[in-house]
Amino acid sequence: MRDYILRRLILLIPIMFGVTFLTFLAYRVIPGNAAVLTCGLDCSPQVIKDLEHEYGLDRPWYEQYVGWLWDVAHGDLGRSFAYKIPVTTELGRRVPITVELLVLTLVLALGLGLSIGVLSAIRPATSIDWFSRLISVLFLSVPSFYLGILLITFGLLWFGWSPPQFGKGYVPFYQDPWTNIQEFFFPALVLALGEAAVLMRLTRSAMLEVLRNDYIRTAWSKGLRERSVVWRHALKNAIIPIVTVIGLQIGGLLGGAVIVESLYNLNGMGKYILEAIIRRDIFVVQSVTLLFAVSYVMANLLVDLTYAWLDPRIRYA
Repeated sequence: MRDYILRRLILLIPIMFGVTFLTFLAYRVIPGNAAVLTCGLDCSPQVIKDLEHEYGLDRPWYEQYVGWLWDVAHGDLGRSFAYKIPVTTELGRRVPITVELLVLTLVLALGLGLSIGVLSAIRPATSIDWFSRLISVLFLSVPSFYLGILLITFGLLWFGWSPPQFGKGYVPFYQDPWTNIQEFFFPALVLALGEAAVLMRLTRSAMLEVLRNDYIRTAWSKGLRERSVVWRHALKNAIIPIVTVIGLQIGGLLGGAVIVESLYNLNGMGKYILEAIIRRDIFVVQSVTLLFAVSYVMANLLVDLTYAWLDPRIRYA
């Protein structure tokens, strides 16, 4: 296990180099000048040159790339064009917002997906089963951004409700728990419904396969309660493929956060990188992309290690 973790962490290094290089190269290939967008079309050529020199954009691309990697290795992610402050300072304010959104999304997705999936599997071919499968297909078909727009539109038209953050901005949980929950519940629910639909269908199919095994019939014959058979014996063995999908969904959640945070005016990392892409704020884009990539790789490493805890028969050579 220790050797496996070490190999995965070493493998993280070339992956990060690849992600940073592709992100860096993409922003040099796309037409447009970040200095012009920052300064404005009315700026003189000399002012634009001074701005490019200040940010090192007048150097060869390979010098820019190596210099940026050197700064990242020392904890310096650069300075934003738009906000004129270090990227690390802005991330320190925005990272907790995105983390809270993603954690609440995972809690809702797991709670809805696992519970409904298990219920559908132990009551097959019933009205509950058919209804849950219909709902899952519906939420798989509707994009999260469209659900978010519908929720805001109909909430405002029918109930006169709009998300609290539209008027107050982000309120930390320790300052006002109720307002904080109101701010994050609906954005997290919009993100979670699609993920929960995937988990529900996968849980149902995995549970149906496990429930047919001999050891489950033995557990029933011993007179164990349904709760014990389902949750202790069946679900624990059916959850391994579900854990795999959860690891893969982390990337989807990070991408979904970009749109949902913008819809609900949550000033997290997703909204930050979207604004940076529009303004060609290259240091912000490079840094946030790097953080997203590290988060995705580490989440999948955690998923792989969870296998061994769920199934002791799994060994990593």
